[in-house]
Amino acid sequence: MEITELSLKQLRRGITRKEISAKEVVTAFLRRIDRLESKLNAFITVSAEEALREAKKFDQGKKRGKLGGVPIAIKDNIITKGLQTTAGSMILKGFIPPYNATVTQKLLGEGAIILGKTNMDEFAMGSSTERSAFGPTHNPFDLSRVPGGSSGGSAAAVAARLAPAALGSDTGGSVRQPAAFCGIVGLRPTYGTVSRYGLIAMASSLDQIGPMARDVGDTRLLFEAICGQDSFDATTVAVNFQARVKKPKVIGLPKEYFGPGLERGVRQKIDEVVSSLEEVGVKVASVSLPHTQYGIPAYYLIVPSEVSANLARYDGIRYGLSIRDKDLTSIYFKTRGRGFGPEVKRRIVLGTFALSSGYFEAYYLKAAKVRTLIVQDFAKAFKKVDLLLTPTAPTVAFKIGEKEDPLSMYLADIFTIPSSLAGIPALNVPVGFGGGLPVGVQLIGPRFTEPLLFGVGEMIEQLVKR
Repeated sequence: MEITELSLKQLRRGITRKEISAKEVVTAFLRRIDRLESKLNAFITVSAEEALREAKKFDQGKKRGKLGGVPIAIKDNIITKGLQTTAGSMILKGFIPPYNATVTQKLLGEGAIILGKTNMDEFAMGSSTERSAFGPTHNPFDLSRVPGGSSGGSAAAVAARLAPAALGSDTGGSVRQPAAFCGIVGLRPTYGTVSRYGLIAMASSLDQIGPMARDVGDTRLLFEAICGQDSFDATTVAVNFQARVKKPKVIGLPKEYFGPGLERGVRQKIDEVVSSLEEVGVKVASVSLPHTQYGIPAYYLIVPSEVSANLARYDGIRYGLSIRDKDLTSIYFKTRGRGFGPEVKRRIVLGTFALSSGYFEAYYLKAAKVRTLIVQDFAKAFKKVDLLLTPTAPTVAFKIGEKEDPLSMYLADIFTIPSSLAGIPALNVPVGFGGGLPVGVQLIGPRFTEPLLFGVGEMIEQLVKR
């Protein structure tokens, strides 16, 4: 079998047993990147020389860590010391961070080798990876279609075997939706289980870094490597996941997720999965999440409001793009005017308006109250069921350029946004193809039930293979 076809676990085992070397593994993936990257545009930066140098060091030294010698791709909004980090924006083109994000440091501590930085929608604002300053990423299953977003580069890289696994970030669905579009596994962890230190912020109350891989086992391994409390991030918590493992007795199907907007092929695959689960003795019940319809309007008030604050730091003075002019105000206007793309500017304007005097209570405060109602919806549902099963996205991957107006693009995350607002974990598991394109199912659980999601995800993997 080709090295690039091996799973993360198989690669690690092969390197540990000295059946293959880390250098051979890295070389194989770099060669595949050379062959396919011009078609996919999955990476913004490929760290070929550094990756080969680290692989050589690893082979000469002590074998260590859960990921020892295995190359990993990292989304370009996660800080990497000495390696360009742009967040997909011209305003950060050429920015070389002086430190590592906590997750980057943890990967390196487990012996992983950074292969490169993956393409993404600018500042993670998008659902298709068309809004990158470095050009769109293409779906490996159909180059005329999007890979999803904003972690589309990570999803495409894993699906096309350019990397065995990758890190993405998920604010409203940016790990799960591209995972569904590209036929891989992607986890949005419980808010606070993975450090955000070194993640370039979009919406701080929602952003989470998540693992992406070809199967549930590899995704679990990557999650275990990056999770944990961090003194640099006060929102992180220490959790004993193992104490919470249990088998599901009842899986809930939220009726609001199976309405008219759901594509026929996607619905068919979800129905097949539900039938298979029932055949092996899992009880499935209908539940209601009545405030689901308010998820998108609440999200697109809360997120732009946080964006308007977080992106104020890009002023052309301290780092990144700087358009020099005669006075400070002109520097601000020209730098941001040239450095930010249309969607980023749109969200900054919306957020600034929502937070402005006279409108805060009418918009932001009301959205925050709706968020609380959505949290309560999930809490009530989990009193009746162990976890929820839903479509990850309402459609399969759409064509590049198909969704030109912002609202139609926002609706691509209609099934992923509510759980993001609630801060609970959700896992995409690929379940086959609809019309020749990947379809994913989303598993949603209460806080800190990642082991349960992984267990049911592996069960679904086996059922799909039958």
